[in-house]
Amino acid sequence: MTGTVTGTATGHEPVRVLVVDDQELFRRGLTMLLAVEAGIEVVGEAGDGLEGTDLAATTAPDVVLLDVRMPRRSGIEACQAIKDAVPSAKIIMLTVSDEESDLYEAVKSGASGYLLKDSSIDEVAQAVRVVADGQSLISPSMAVKLLDEFKQMARPERDPVSGLRLTDRELEVLRLVAKGMNNREIAKELYISENTVKNHVRNILEKLQLHSRMEAVMYAVKEKLLDLP
Repeated sequence: MTGTVTGTATGHEPVRVLVVDDQELFRRGLTMLLAVEAGIEVVGEAGDGLEGTDLAATTAPDVVLLDVRMPRRSGIEACQAIKDAVPSAKIIMLTVSDEESDLYEAVKSGASGYLLKDSSIDEVAQAVRVVADGQSLISPSMAVKLLDEFKQMARPERDPVSGLRLTDRELEVLRLVAKGMNNREIAKELYISENTVKNHVRNILEKLQLHSRMEAVMYAVKEKLLDLP
């Protein structure tokens, strides 16, 4: 673990980021590059999932960048542990793994983002900002696989989940989230404020007892609450 590295804020409180990766050169290079990004502050780095979980508990970062495969505690296990220890933290999996199973497990564990390591530093920094704002982001190639999974889950005949009471507006918001629209785009589509969209998304997650937008969409498709083409 290294000391705190501070980025440059641009009128707002910087997004506090923790980097967890067992590849030291990659981890330190990423930390240095993120540290000079406007509005981002790197609060620490760790070399495995267990150390990352402990460090998250003490630093309470806004966003944690996690590798999937690490010693002592995998990124998936660390994702769950960090969400338990710091519920407000947003998790982005940053990995070489393009395996569908890793993507699905990450989403189910509460990850809000899934990026491949061939992403540019600009893409990683943008993902940090987007996820910190309460939205979700995954690499385009992985988004296709996630959509395929939605369709697979939608095929079996199932009874709609009992007792679930999403309002018509919440279902409308959920359908637009499923199309990959962000809060600003949804607000424009529905002629409501961006804050209202955020409130709807928060209510949807609370009612479904889920952690992330992606997980909510997967659950909704599985329970046949909405249809995908």
